[in-house]
Amino acid sequence: MPINLTDDASGAIPIVAVTTRDFAAWQKEQPTATAAWLDSLAYSGEAGKTALVPGNDGRLALVVHGVNRDEAIWSLAGLPESLPEGSYRLDFDADALFGSGGATRLALGWALGSYGFTRYKPAKRGYARLTWPAAADRGAVEGLAEAMMLTRDPGQHPGRGSWPAELAAAVETVGARFGATVRQVVGEDLLTQNYPMIHAVGRGSARAPRLIDLTWGDPSRPKLTLIGKGVCFDTGGYDIKSSAGMKLMKKDMGGRRETVLGLAQAIMAAGLKLRLRLLIPAVENFISSTAFRPMGHLPDAQGLERRDRQHRRRGAARAVRRADRGGCRQAGADHRSGDPDRRARVALGPELPALFCNDEATAAALLAAGTAEADPLWRLPLWKPYRKMLDSKIADLNNAPDGGFAGGHHGSALSPGIRRGGHSLDPYRHVCVEPRRPPGPARRRRGTDPAGRSIDWCRSASVERA
Repeated sequence: MPINLTDDASGAIPIVAVTTRDFAAWQKEQPTATAAWLDSLAYSGEAGKTALVPGNDGRLALVVHGVNRDEAIWSLAGLPESLPEGSYRLDFDADALFGSGGATRLALGWALGSYGFTRYKPAKRGYARLTWPAAADRGAVEGLAEAMMLTRDPGQHPGRGSWPAELAAAVETVGARFGATVRQVVGEDLLTQNYPMIHAVGRGSARAPRLIDLTWGDPSRPKLTLIGKGVCFDTGGYDIKSSAGMKLMKKDMGGRRETVLGLAQAIMAAGLKLRLRLLIPAVENFISSTAFRPMGHLPDAQGLERRDRQHRRRGAARAVRRADRGGCRQAGADHRSGDPDRRARVALGPELPALFCNDEATAAALLAAGTAEADPLWRLPLWKPYRKMLDSKIADLNNAPDGGFAGGHHGSALSPGIRRGGHSLDPYRHVCVEPRRPPGPARRRRGTDPAGRSIDWCRSASVERA
């Protein structure tokens, strides 16, 4: 997809970024006609507001845009769509205004603001083009923009066509591009290779469930495992959803599996020196005579007997979390992207993902990376006394306990840390991502494009770049 960044600066219209605090001083330095025009618009440099200034010939000669210094990546992201078609250039020092890397973040925001899904309906008009800022890291911008757009496309497709086999093909395409190894465990082989929960969630569909397993990088490097829930369409199973709920569940098509696949692509494109593993259990939990029934019991890959009341979500989530037992863990290097519990959504909204983490250093690095990328996380606690909520009188664990409290706690993050006898010491982080946002400005996709934040965290965790 075009990112609307160009080397051609001929005829490019200058863009000046201002802040409310500095606007008055900047305006005094402008030509009388420009200052008078801005006064006539009652323009004050408010963040997100744009003033189009004409030249003597009546044509557009200058764009003045209000920004927030703390949100470089989003500051110009709305301009590709809102400005008239044509070429533009930055007429200010982005790194001086936004700090080191400001030009790169602005260019990335411009690329993301140029996103449009046009497979079924062509765009009504083209996007504005930006001349590459001289200080921008082109490789980083192109790699991250492509990866982030990969995470956005699937959620735009209709419900048909997003099946486990097609998801596996998408992973293989990305893997082949970077020389990664991709293997699949499909259908009944899930049982013989001890992945019973993945099989149970997807066995009701005519399309075979599978575990997709990608590995890349030098095995001697620090290890990072990415795990994404791959429910290709969430019907609710025998706990079938209402029509409104079914419509909302279409978000799963653009959710955790594409989030981690896009992040994996960004990591490989950046050439980070690590051993990467990507695990996606891909299933459909359709209703049929062979589908798993609510209140049933499931043995997991570790031999724990689990009672599952809500097959539509809990079983799939646990399948994801059990899939990583193959020895690719390292302290602070296990990332899970999972279903955003409704309580987390209510509390934090669509732009602020919830973070659960049992390692203080990892959590601090993630929170700092989110702040640096203007894409923050909010840490929620792992409260050990809540472990007893998962107790069952007839099984080792109850995946969906009654009560309605602490749902995000035990439903999204606590149980993957459980082993026989108590909490696991294996470090991990779990991020509740909301892949579908309510109606609003399409340019602001905070919370749904985690690649920039996660890449920043990888680097802060002493992972070298090739």
